[in-house]
Amino acid sequence: MTYEHSPGTGRGAVRIAGGTIAALALTASGAAFAQDKYPSKPVKIIVPYAPGGATDITARLFGDHLKSILGQQFVVENKAGAFGILALEEMARSKPDGYTLMIGNVSTNAITPILFKNKLKIDFEKEVLSVARLDIYPSFLIATTTNFDVKNVKDLVEQAKKNPGKIRYSSAGVGSFPHYDMEIFSRRAGVEMVHIPNKTGAAGMLNDLVVGDAQVAIINSASSAAMIKAGKLRPIAVVAEQRVPGYPDVPTMAEAGFPGVGTLHWQSMLAPAATPRPVIDTLFKAIVQASKEPALKESFDKQLVSIKVSESPDEAKTWLKGELDSWKKITSEVKVDLAE
Repeated sequence: MTYEHSPGTGRGAVRIAGGTIAALALTASGAAFAQDKYPSKPVKIIVPYAPGGATDITARLFGDHLKSILGQQFVVENKAGAFGILALEEMARSKPDGYTLMIGNVSTNAITPILFKNKLKIDFEKEVLSVARLDIYPSFLIATTTNFDVKNVKDLVEQAKKNPGKIRYSSAGVGSFPHYDMEIFSRRAGVEMVHIPNKTGAAGMLNDLVVGDAQVAIINSASSAAMIKAGKLRPIAVVAEQRVPGYPDVPTMAEAGFPGVGTLHWQSMLAPAATPRPVIDTLFKAIVQASKEPALKESFDKQLVSIKVSESPDEAKTWLKGELDSWKKITSEVKVDLAE
């Protein structure tokens, strides 16, 4: 420790200098504390799809409430394409400080790491951490009303059998869960349909259907609701354990004769694996708090969405591993053409 002495001031100078040093130490300690407080600046949430789809809706709704709880902006950045690889790599390679996160879904967070492992420049299971599952969306097996007169699943199967290779279905890209769901449905029904992949997600799928480039698809309820109300699309079955509010006449896939067909469409938040646990805990606690707010529940209820937050960050990690294991089995049993 260094002391400053002024002529004629004697020991008093030591006391003054010591007080100054103590004050400086307190200031430095306070600065360090301020720097350690998370979040102390805006947080980026990467969404691997164009605006308007279920993942984007989830990111923006949760982001608004996280802002209120944690006092910083949660800014959504849409980074569509490449099966979610671009978004995953940017998030995983970012500084692991909690300021770059990702919200993805079944396709980008469970299927892409398996199907496109050789294309990824990261090791998903080692470099990516699941912060929390957020919600579950029901999906519709849906038909366009543009030059396509199908009222139910039975009609669809009959039309497909009469016109093999003529009916086209849209998906959120090669290897996405809507792609797998429709492939499994086609095999179970004994029909042949043509796959029209759309890499921009739900927004692109809706366009395919409305203009008649595709006739059917499995698509989430939130994205398709407006077009259903406008009469552009017709839900003929729902991927859910029971019929959903607002659509009492739409049977579940099981009721339509196809039990086990269709994926419950979840969304989850991811972070770089090296993110400090205190940051993860702060995020998780804020997510839980947000999930209990009536305003958020009301917003999701309008989308027919169930908020299903993980029990803890540890449970979120175990849950995502289980999803990966399930999709490893599905992708090994149901082969799809990745070259489409």
